[in-house]
Formats: sequence, structure tokens, C-alpha cells
Amino acid sequence: MAQQRKVRVRFAPSPTGPLHIGGVRTALFNYLFARQNGGEMILRIEDTDSQRFVPGAEDYINEALAWLGIKFDEGVREGGPNGPYRQSERRDIYAKYVSQLLDAEKAYIAFDTPAELEAARAATPNFQYDATTCMSMRNSLSMSAEQVKELLDAGTPYVVRFKVEPGRMVNVNDLIRGTVTINSSVLDDKVLYKSADNLPTYHLANIVDDHLMDISHVIRGEEWLPSAPLHVLLYEAFGWNDTAPEFVHLPLLLKPDGKGKLSKRDGDRLGFPVFPLEWHDPASGAVSAGYRESGYLPEAVVNFLALLGWNPGDDKEIMDMNELIARFSFDHCSKSGAKFDFEKGKWFNHKYLQEKSDAELAKLFKPILEANGIDTAAFSDNYIEKAVGMVKGRINFVSDLWTNAAFFFRDPETYDPKAVKKRWSEEMPRIMAELTEQLRALKSWKSADAEADILAWIADKGYHLGNVMNAFRLCVVGECKGPHMFDITELMGAEKTISRIEKGIREIKLPEA
Repeated sequence: MAQQRKVRVRFAPSPTGPLHIGGVRTALFNYLFARQNGGEMILRIEDTDSQRFVPGAEDYINEALAWLGIKFDEGVREGGPNGPYRQSERRDIYAKYVSQLLDAEKAYIAFDTPAELEAARAATPNFQYDATTCMSMRNSLSMSAEQVKELLDAGTPYVVRFKVEPGRMVNVNDLIRGTVTINSSVLDDKVLYKSADNLPTYHLANIVDDHLMDISHVIRGEEWLPSAPLHVLLYEAFGWNDTAPEFVHLPLLLKPDGKGKLSKRDGDRLGFPVFPLEWHDPASGAVSAGYRESGYLPEAVVNFLALLGWNPGDDKEIMDMNELIARFSFDHCSKSGAKFDFEKGKWFNHKYLQEKSDAELAKLFKPILEANGIDTAAFSDNYIEKAVGMVKGRINFVSDLWTNAAFFFRDPETYDPKAVKKRWSEEMPRIMAELTEQLRALKSWKSADAEADILAWIADKGYHLGNVMNAFRLCVVGECKGPHMFDITELMGAEKTISRIEKGIREIKLPEA
């Protein structure tokens, strides 16, 4: 029985800007598959397009994937036996394989200038550089060996094109889509190498690197499916059929509304990030939002992305990385695109925040308190944790803690005008003054004890319960919403509670008639 091939996958982004959330999902699916099968994952940087290289993009990619807990066994930072892991540093390796294709007459040299190519496209609708048109162009198939040598000796720029044999049925076996068959006549003779920068294009570099790095599965986005037949032909041209990887083309991430692929414009339009980390464009200085800086937890982002185009086979939604690894299977991947439901992303973040202890959230909240001018040293850890515990059920992001819990840390500066209009009457200052006397007389500030005594007093006086309690809350909180009132006062204590009521009596003005 033949030994089963070790699972080895690669994530191979281009450093042309920030990593799109769709690319993050591709990296995640590679990681889940590799780990489930006891395999290995490589990070390879595809920087052969020197014109589109963006400084800082590679560091961004590494930082983003590390934040999400996607770890690599080999790569630009980890090193490994198959380096270098930047394609720009592998020129000599690729040159050898370009020569191999040329010597076997599986590829040819083309000298067409951009202007000549443009003229050909203008003259022929849907022009394709292939077996039917190549003899009318300037290349080593249409020219004599002497002419080719003369141009090469003169240093004339050239490209190397793959020679596609027309009329062949090419089968691409995909673990999600099954067998996809295409006629080779629809393929053009792709450029594999450019003399201008002595670098290969994506098509050659990936085939060579995947072979040399013994990649068993190529897991990538659906947008790369059209290139798969060409890659099958390249494996065949090199005689590597027996070691060719299996293909997996993941469904696209689609716009939340309308049709088409998710884009940055959708995020800008609807107010959600499409990048894992905040991105500062080095050319324009523009800043794009990131999930990390927007307050998302990495484990929530991972869980959210895993369920875009995949399901575990049941209705379970909350799964940490270990469970996702255990349950992941391409059998449950969708062939159709997955709508990017950013509201569901918020829901996942809310769920993961609720799983965090009050102490963990308090630690995350402290920098936000300090950014808002609060001296956290003036409050005990226990106080901050209890305040967080009272409001965390209302939050989607850690930043929401400030919106919901600021009143625990500073007196109200304003009072909700709608609540004032509804709950503050001419007699309310007098009633609030009476309330302060009742609070001073309390034997216990425990929530249940204080509530029983104050509610009994309100009933004895015949006051309107809703008006008194909402006016009480308005003085202490600044608005008529928040956690249970007597849980608030138990935490704040007598001095702060009474001080705020007295401030409310002084500062809340009756609304004008």
C-alpha cells in the first residue's frame, strides 16, 4: 500500500497592500486543514510583481496572521529548509526552470512591445496570444534562430511564454467542485518570465515553488480557478504529474447587499472593516479601519470567518480554534459565494466578550478609561471589575464599555433632556432631598436591603414609583437607563450616590413650557 502523502499547504500573499479579509479566510482554511491532518503550513511571499510592491505590506501580513493565531511551520520569519521564502530572492531557481521549458520547446521567447500588443488587440476583437495568432507576432516561433540571437545579443527586452497545445481537454480535480474540464484552446500562451526584472510571473513561480516545497494541497480563492488548467499543463510540461498538488478553490466572499465580490468600498459604505489590522497607506497617508483596532477579539474574527462558506454539519456556531480544527472538512464547504454579514461579525464579538471574565474585560477597559481622562489608580480593581460585570451584557466591543459604564467613574456632566422633560417636575428637587435623608439613614447599602427600604418609603409617601426612581437614576447616571439602580448604588457607596443626587438637585433645570 502506497504511503499517504504528508499534508503541506501554503499561504502565498502578495505584498501589494493590506491583507484583505478574504485573504485572511483563505489563510485560516489552509491552517485548519493542515492542523487537522497533522500537516504543515508555509508562508510564502509572492513579490515577483516589483511594480506593485508596497513597503510595509509584508510586515503587516505577518502581524495580522499572528494576531489571529494562524501559525506557520516555515516562512519568511520562521525560516525552514525550503527557503528563501520570498519569490524575489529565488531568481536563480526560476531561471533554471525557464531554461528547461525552452529547451524542451514547451515555451518560447517573445519580443513584442507593449505598442505592438496593443495594436494586435485593436485589430482583432478578443485577441488572444495563442497558437492561432503567435505566428503573426514577434517571437522565436515566427522568427529565425539568427534573428532571435541578434535581438538577445542586443539586450532587447523579452518575455517567455508557455506554449499551450490547442484542442486538448484539461481536467482540474477540485476537492470542493469535483472535476472541472476546460478546452485548452480558450487558454492564451501566458507569460511565465520577464527579462525586464529577471523575475517569473505568478504562474511559473507558484508551480516551481509548490513542487520544490512539496505542497500537497493548493487552497486558494475561487478567483484563481481560471488559472488552474494552465497550472495542470505546466505540471505536465515539467513531468511532475505524480507530485502535483490537489486543488481547492474556496467560494468568494460577497457583498452584504447587491451582487459581486466584497470590496473595501463596501466596508467604507456600510461602516465595517475589510482588513484585519488598521492600514496606513504609505503613499497617500490614508488610514483604513482594521478589525483589531475596531475592538474585535481575534477569536471572534476567526470563528466568524470560518463559517463563511463552511459549516460544521450542524447548527453550532460558537467554536474556538481547536474545535474548528477538529471539525473542519471540505465536504461542508459551499460551492457558491458567501455573503459577508458584518452584523453577524458583531454578534460573534458580543458572544466572545460575554465569555470573558470581568477581570479580563476590566484589564482591556483600563486603557480606554485612561484615554478618557480617568485616573484608574483612584479605583480598585474590584470596583472596575464589578462595574464591567454590570454592563457587559450590553456591549459588542470593549469600547462600548465606556458608553455604558462611564457614569461609574465620573459625575454626569449633562442630563438627558428627554428624561428631564418626562421625569423632572417642580416637586422633584424636594422629593430628591427627602431621598438623600432616607439614603443616609439606611442600615445596609446592599442592593436588596436598600431597595426594600427605599421602595417602602416611596409607597408610604404615596409617591409615583416610576417618577421617583427615574429621577433618582437621572441624578446618579445622567440618563434613565443602565443596570439595576440599587446594584449601582451598592457599588458607588453612600458618599458618591448622595453627592450626585445633591448635584442633580442643583443643576437639573425644569424644561421650559
